[in-house]
Amino acid sequence: MTTTILAMVLALASGEASTSDATETVHIKNFAFARAKLTVPAGTVVRFVNDDGEAHTVTAEDRSFDSGGLDTTNAWAYRFAKPGRFAYFCALHPYMKGTIVVVRTGEHQ
Repeated sequence: MTTTILAMVLALASGEASTSDATETVHIKNFAFARAKLTVPAGTVVRFVNDDGEAHTVTAEDRSFDSGGLDTTNAWAYRFAKPGRFAYFCALHPYMKGTIVVVRTGEHQ
């Protein structure tokens, strides 16, 4: 619990996440990202929660964001501010992949 709170505080302090009305959650379970493809409006904070028994990362293919290691029950959040397609993977288990598609606010999802 303490580590989870610390990870969220560090993400907020670094500007990676911010308070927003729009929030989505991606769970990491059974060596997969649950909701491997997610479409959100710009400005949404996506929270990644490790529900697995092993450590994982959330690392952008272009390295624009990286959660660092997330132990079991740890969480990390990132604010997707601009429209685009953001492919990510687990650096510890590269076969684990996901995509966040960010659309302009008000655009049909």
